[in-house]
Amino acid sequence: MTTNPQRATALVTGASSGIGAVYADRLARRGHPLVLVARDAERLNALAARLRAETGVSAEVLVADLTRPDALDRVAARLAEPDVGLLVNNAGMALSDTLAESTPEQVARLLALNVGAPTRLAAVAARAFALRGGGEIVNIGSVLALATERFEPAYAATKAFVLTLSQGLAATEAARGIYVQAVLPGATRTEIWARSGKDIDAFPPEMVMEVDDMVDAALAGFDARETVTIPALPDAGQWQAYEAARLAMGPNLSLRDPAARYRAAAAA
Repeated sequence: MTTNPQRATALVTGASSGIGAVYADRLARRGHPLVLVARDAERLNALAARLRAETGVSAEVLVADLTRPDALDRVAARLAEPDVGLLVNNAGMALSDTLAESTPEQVARLLALNVGAPTRLAAVAARAFALRGGGEIVNIGSVLALATERFEPAYAATKAFVLTLSQGLAATEAARGIYVQAVLPGATRTEIWARSGKDIDAFPPEMVMEVDDMVDAALAGFDARETVTIPALPDAGQWQAYEAARLAMGPNLSLRDPAARYRAAAAA
């Protein structure tokens, strides 16, 4: 069976609010049946009811805390079912303090949600989608993957992981008919700021994107089949130059001999 990605069921994590809720809305209006995943049952049910009424699509609610292995197993099992052809890996969190001041439990939760869950679900999706001829994986990262010194480092590192994972999957899974997109938003007006004890209004207004605008831009990148979409970046050539410089280093990243500058320093 080959899934039609235009009408495949879309599984969206972190769907109860913010980016995930807007993705659910936009995908429903494109005709995708939905599986909505988050911890907040009341919000999920309200969103599902509204989307069923407004679009006529089916909207299934799957209440799950993706930091819990048993809940992650349930979501992975639903993702592997034959009707699902689109995964939006959106669920995420930020620390409310610095890495140095956070507890081990807080850091473990961050890593479980921002790294463990999207990795597990992307792996399940890639395996399942390949068996039925193709599918699509959207991983929500952050521009902090490219500007790691500007924010709390553990959160930025998780988003750098998402970018690397996405680029690697895009390269390895394209031959199996799977499209992978990494979306790197800048500061976006969502609840993640309040949850982590930060004030989005402390940013200059020109730096903060509204969530509807962000998702609409990301979907334009999705339709254009971009591997990396940076909704706020005015000049796509800057990203292309960045990627070209990275790839140009490739032949020289693993060589028998240390670079001459290090040999000279050692001999001094």
